[in-house]
Amino acid sequence: MTGLAVLGTQWGDEGKGKLVDFLAEDAKAIVRFQGGDNAGHTVKIGPETFKLHILPSGILRKGKLAIVGNGVIVNPKVLIEEIDGLEKRGISCAGLRISDRTHLIMPYHVMLDGAEERLKAGKNVGTTGRGIGPCYSDKIARVGIRMCDLIDEKVFRDKLRFAIDLKNRIFKAYGMEQQLSYEAVAKEYLAYGKRLGKYITDTGAILRKLDERNSKILFEGAQGSLLDIDYGTYPYVTSSNTIAGNISNGSGVPPGSIDGIIGIAKAYTTRVGSGPFPTELPEREGVALAKAGGEFGTTTGRMRRCGWLDLVVVSHAVRLSGIDSIGLTKMDVLGTMGKLRICDRYRLDGKMIRDFPASLEALARCEPVYSEFGSWGEVSESMIEKLKKKGKSGLPIEIKQYIGHIEKSLGIPVSAIGLGKERDRTIVLRNIWPK
Repeated sequence: MTGLAVLGTQWGDEGKGKLVDFLAEDAKAIVRFQGGDNAGHTVKIGPETFKLHILPSGILRKGKLAIVGNGVIVNPKVLIEEIDGLEKRGISCAGLRISDRTHLIMPYHVMLDGAEERLKAGKNVGTTGRGIGPCYSDKIARVGIRMCDLIDEKVFRDKLRFAIDLKNRIFKAYGMEQQLSYEAVAKEYLAYGKRLGKYITDTGAILRKLDERNSKILFEGAQGSLLDIDYGTYPYVTSSNTIAGNISNGSGVPPGSIDGIIGIAKAYTTRVGSGPFPTELPEREGVALAKAGGEFGTTTGRMRRCGWLDLVVVSHAVRLSGIDSIGLTKMDVLGTMGKLRICDRYRLDGKMIRDFPASLEALARCEPVYSEFGSWGEVSESMIEKLKKKGKSGLPIEIKQYIGHIEKSLGIPVSAIGLGKERDRTIVLRNIWPK
């Protein structure tokens, strides 16, 4: 097996879906290994735009296996809607495979997600309300329901009976009047099981066979490194590990199968929800950048907070995951912004630091230290064609300077840049797939 991972280096929304779609051309299988439908990947192919939440972006490539690994959690209703939506548009999902060890998001998870956020009384984490945290909680508490249970009616009913009784008691304790009907949930989910049954299998066994054949496998991360449950801006994080160490856990391949890791970063920084954000722009400039970059969540539609590129954040991700190179997206958005800034260290209580602090209180006191760069103007079709022919040598001097600073600061190369939403506006500067 030749394994390549695509991971986010910021707070998510870096453009991983586009790079996965681009790289999937050379892969036999594309594997999603964590997260749920709180993630969102947008891929633009010609005039069509596809928004995916659970399915790996590689599903858009013909003849590929699109694997939903055991580390993912799945709302079957959402997944079926996503499958139906693609097939209506002529995209086959015949290559979809779902791990039989994948945990299910149940109706009570969604209900609990909303209730817990309300009870936090002004200290909300800013979840998507899709049941992600409560589902992962049940997984760790060993009371979760998995795909293999969904296709075994007796097992499913036994587990669901216990879960419904438990959750209805919790609803009462939370002061919620609503109670779930065991029979209604059982009927709904068993129907989902019949629909999804043909996709559910031991995906670890599939990956082992591909390994024996020395196939190329692409591992697709969701969210970003700063949303990792352990190493992100806790508690403003997701409920899973988003860094490279979780690829093996979430897919069933040994760590040695990962031969290369490309970290995806926007040419600036965005985040959704609450929490400190050292390089955040003032509201007026931030809103202007958000509109220019189309910074609205694929899943929630929320406008993202925007700021200058923060290399303290990106270097934190590089160290955690052993990232080999950077894919830099949305370079076109910065082209006409005039003077640009990059932060590669903070001033904390009078001292210069380059390591990302664990304490949010300390992070809130951090002042970004910037270097300034000139912008490169509007990205034209003629520039794109020139870059496709000449590669890095055809880059405008301003882009070379911007990229050069990033490479020097991080100690790794920028291997690809994105100059627009379309698949063909990805410019490869050096080989990405491991040899």
